[in-house]
Amino acid sequence: MKLRIEDAEKIADKLRFRFGGLIVAVAQDAFTNEVLMVAFMNREAFVKTLTTGLAHYWSISRGELWMKGETSGNVQKIVDIVLDCDYDTVLLKVEQIGVACHEGFRSCFHNKLQP
Repeated sequence: MKLRIEDAEKIADKLRFRFGGLIVAVAQDAFTNEVLMVAFMNREAFVKTLTTGLAHYWSISRGELWMKGETSGNVQKIVDIVLDCDYDTVLLKVEQIGVACHEGFRSCFHNKLQP
């Protein structure tokens, strides 16, 4: 999925950025429906995601925009994007190349609680 900048900006205008200008972004495998990770996006990350077809996020810890996989090669190609009813959360349906977790796991959700 790649949109023209004008179209991406129109969609971004509809979003309700919170938490200091951020929205929650959930990355889900488009083919298996496995939840891969949760991150944040600012407006720039959202627009870059729409216009490049690759997932971009806002790093709270580093205070900067980053493209998923720009150093690791573990990119997320956008297959589809779904917005929630409040327009403050984005579901990215992605084709995950490599692993999603920075610890080397396919998904960031690998720490099962043991009662």
